[in-house]
Amino acid sequence: MIQIRKRPFGVTAAGRPVDCWTLTNDHGVSAEILAYGGILRALRVPTPTGLRDVVLGFDTLADYEKQDKYIGALVGRVANRIGGASFQLNGKTYTLAVNNGPNCNHGGIHGFHEKVWSACANSEGELILTCTSLDGEEGFPGTLHIQVTYTLGEDDSLTLSYQASSDADTLVNLTNHSYFNLNGHSAGNLDGHTIQIFADAITENDETSVPTGRMLDVTGTPFDLRQPVPFGPGLASDHPQIRMGNGYDHNFVLHDAPTGPLRLAAAAQCADLRLECYATQPGLQLYTANYLENEVGKDGAVYPPRAAFCLETQCWPDAIHHPSFPSVVLPMGQTYRQTTVFRFSPVTAE
Repeated sequence: MIQIRKRPFGVTAAGRPVDCWTLTNDHGVSAEILAYGGILRALRVPTPTGLRDVVLGFDTLADYEKQDKYIGALVGRVANRIGGASFQLNGKTYTLAVNNGPNCNHGGIHGFHEKVWSACANSEGELILTCTSLDGEEGFPGTLHIQVTYTLGEDDSLTLSYQASSDADTLVNLTNHSYFNLNGHSAGNLDGHTIQIFADAITENDETSVPTGRMLDVTGTPFDLRQPVPFGPGLASDHPQIRMGNGYDHNFVLHDAPTGPLRLAAAAQCADLRLECYATQPGLQLYTANYLENEVGKDGAVYPPRAAFCLETQCWPDAIHHPSFPSVVLPMGQTYRQTTVFRFSPVTAE
């Protein structure tokens, strides 16, 4: 049976109180979620030596408000980049905030990562977060109603179920931006990790990390992660895509439909812990925390560049500008849905 409790976590600079909700299963595995940003603040999972917190985070709300790396947060209205920070929909041009080179990234300057979400627990032991994004917010059309449900399973999985609806045609592409280190949030690097992503291609990026529209076959490149490989060789590669992104910051093509059945998308492993990521989305953005800047996190831990990896399940970046990409347009009256599952299991020495 899942136990849920909440505690105050502070007050935002604007004066809004924020709670921290903790979900705990019968094995003692627990997830801490903040109403601010829907942030996954801590995730303690089983290893052969006991529970381990495997996500980066901070000790205070003020630290979350000042950070700009989306650590642990729900991001939207459109995750990832929209090239040129503008788009056309139904014959009208919409201008967005510019916050990543010439582009709009992760919903704009004041995206969902900064919202104080409404939170409540249901009788099934799930945490339900809701928020509303008004018409015109960050430049996007339509008033959008969003619900994200966090479910902690007795199989030591954490499921995020997303849904959204709008009163006008709009764009939606939601994800979670947790930073994982399976050796523990304070481990400092990705040594000893392997990564596997079940994708035959990536979307090629230009110099501003926006897709060119071309698919790149992963064969013979640092992006061929179809079998488990260490992070290190790929990060050290002189492949032009790696150099431009300062590491992995790329969309891996899982399939080409806007949504699909829940399937295994990726797996990461260290010496004693395995993470499997299941997704319904067509893309998975692998990001290796290339731009962390020695932020001081939980318990005084320092987070240098490449101290973690993100598995951002989402639609392909800049899809609104590429008709051949799975669409991110949410028509009025329809419901956006996607599901992501992170499942953990201890690894014992043979």
